[in-house]
Amino acid sequence: QVQVMESGGGLVQPGGSPRLSCAASGSIGTINVMGWYRQPPGKEREFVASITEGGTTYYVNSVKGRFAISRDNPRNTMYLQMSSLKPEDTAVYYCRVQAAPMHYWGQGTQVTVSS
Repeated sequence: QVQVMESGGGLVQPGGSPRLSCAASGSIGTINVMGWYRQPPGKEREFVASITEGGTTYYVNSVKGRFAISRDNPRNTMYLQMSSLKPEDTAVYYCRVQAAPMHYWGQGTQVTVSS
């Protein structure tokens, strides 16, 4: 059984810098790509950032320069260091883990940016 679990969300003030974590466990095999997605209130889920096994990263334009994705391959763990948060970053953040041909989603962690 594969488990994917996010942590690190919560209420954050504008300009804050929380770090999200995602840990994958179980019989998952080799993880190719790990990624973060988010779903703002009343909107569709959207891509935020991803990182390949070799460390190549991709970001949506709206978070470039503010968010940094990283991973610890031996621990099947991924991080999203967020900074300069804005109210529009408020969303449920989901972790997606791709171990071809399968992919797995976490349950999500809420990040609310508000003063």
